[in-house]
Amino acid sequence: MTIQEIQEEIVDEFGMFDDWMQRYEYMIELGKSLPLIEEKYKTDDNIIKGCQSKVWVHAEMKDDKVQFTADSDAIITKGIIAILIRVFSGQHPAAIIEADTNFIDEIGLKEHLSPTRANGLVSMIKQLKMYAIAYQTQLN
Repeated sequence: MTIQEIQEEIVDEFGMFDDWMQRYEYMIELGKSLPLIEEKYKTDDNIIKGCQSKVWVHAEMKDDKVQFTADSDAIITKGIIAILIRVFSGQHPAAIIEADTNFIDEIGLKEHLSPTRANGLVSMIKQLKMYAIAYQTQLN
């Protein structure tokens, strides 16, 4: 699936819920299904700066696609990174770099997060794209 198709799928899924309590519960469930980062990658180098809670992300290239794993010490944050990894993991670096993240506004995520969590969300996106830029540079 393309990044756009995955984003549309997420928008549809969030559209099935009537209120934000249900959406938060769904995000928590998504966090539980997150492909977990290996303990050896839970280092300070892999912590996303700008997040209130701890979020670790590890990226590696497999078959010219970026594979992400992650974890967080906070359940909502874990759900947020799970959504982002679902969108970006298994994609070519160029596609990640070029992708817009309007789906976040479409599901209303940013407006329902505290300011510090919203900043963390932006930091997560920025970090995932930085990994993609680094890998794209290696491919060129």
